[in-house]
Amino acid sequence: MTQADPPAPQAGPRTSEATQSAPAHAHAPSAEPPGAARPGSGLRGRFRFRFGVWRGLTPLLRLLILTQLAFNVGFFAVLPFLADHLGGAVGMAGWLVGLVLGLRTFSQQGLFVVGGALADRYGVRPVVLAGCVLRIAGFAWLGFAERSWSVIGAVLLVGFAAALFSPAVESEVARQAVAREEAGGGPRTGVLALFTVAGQAGAFVGPLLGALLLAVDFRTVCLAGSVIFLLVLAGHWWLLPQHIPGRAPTRGPGGARALLRNRRFLALCLAYGTYLLAYNQLYLAVPAEVERAAGSQAPLAWLFALSSLLVVTAQLPVTRWAADRLGLRRSMAAGLVLLSAGFAVVAAARPAALTGAGGLVPVAGFTALLTLGQMLIAPAARAWVPDLADPGRLGLYVGALSSVSGLVVLAGSAATGSLLDAGLPVAVPWLVLAAVPLAATALLPRREGRP
Repeated sequence: MTQADPPAPQAGPRTSEATQSAPAHAHAPSAEPPGAARPGSGLRGRFRFRFGVWRGLTPLLRLLILTQLAFNVGFFAVLPFLADHLGGAVGMAGWLVGLVLGLRTFSQQGLFVVGGALADRYGVRPVVLAGCVLRIAGFAWLGFAERSWSVIGAVLLVGFAAALFSPAVESEVARQAVAREEAGGGPRTGVLALFTVAGQAGAFVGPLLGALLLAVDFRTVCLAGSVIFLLVLAGHWWLLPQHIPGRAPTRGPGGARALLRNRRFLALCLAYGTYLLAYNQLYLAVPAEVERAAGSQAPLAWLFALSSLLVVTAQLPVTRWAADRLGLRRSMAAGLVLLSAGFAVVAAARPAALTGAGGLVPVAGFTALLTLGQMLIAPAARAWVPDLADPGRLGLYVGALSSVSGLVVLAGSAATGSLLDAGLPVAVPWLVLAAVPLAATALLPRREGRP
């Protein structure tokens, strides 16, 4: 995420104050970046398109995109296996596992507004470095935590670390992408999609690494995550500039009161939070279903790999297709419908109680539909924020998108944990989960662009 965590989960590219100067038509299709080829059919065409975008990037953008890759390798080496560890080794009840996962998401997504404000005030470098230090400490603590209060403390530290470094990196990527767009280098969406691809490549490698180390124990997985972030810390101490040209510190009180009166923006936040809640089921409902069908958590790593592989291979073509044929609202609505369809697939198959490879097919279908929905929802939501933000306060709105949606996940995760433990007919929890994103389509703002 999101990812960088996912639901960052990842977490994905957001915008910065630089986007305030972008024209109203900035999200429409525009000229290709120099050297880029339109994606043709087959792997060769997609590779040429990705390489064309990458070749046109500045060294700073390349560093930040590779940063997202490294963040997600470390994060996804640990998080997919957390729910099983909490329910098994720590012995937490289902509702408490759901609450802990929700607290992790809230301490990350919910505090993005803090990290974004700090990055605006003090710059990217110190905030990224501080976040890496906290993530190193949080993963090490989690590896040795054996009681509920200690686990909660470690999880909160892990989440807050991402609330520091993720908005700093993502906002600068967006700011640089907008500057590149305004200089005639091509649409920002190409850069932001490449940022998402890098994050998902990390999400592909991370679970495989974690599954390999889990053969030792969960503590080894956590310590490996700490080592990865230690390497990231060293690299950014050496390579990340002290002062980035064109980035001026933001001073003075914020515009929180105006934000809270902005109904269109808050509606977007609620719809986006529904997507994050659905994505969070990869860590809560899906592990339980995998355990039931396969008798172990081993296939979970392959489901995360499937999700990441889909994004790595299809995100850029999907982004271009959505830009050519769908507006922001229709992209988000289509993505939410796909999320609902994914839950419905599992609900339809669950009464048959299939096991083995056949029992994993529905949850694999859910993962694929969830990922396709993510590819439509995340870029559209983040591209919509500049049109809804007050002038001079885009950083606040970017952080608030994650903070408000984090509150949705916090409340929804505990409710989902209770729903899964309630002893209801096996299809009912998945049908309830299917109804939530479908209902969220009604929350989307009716108009695009500025008022």
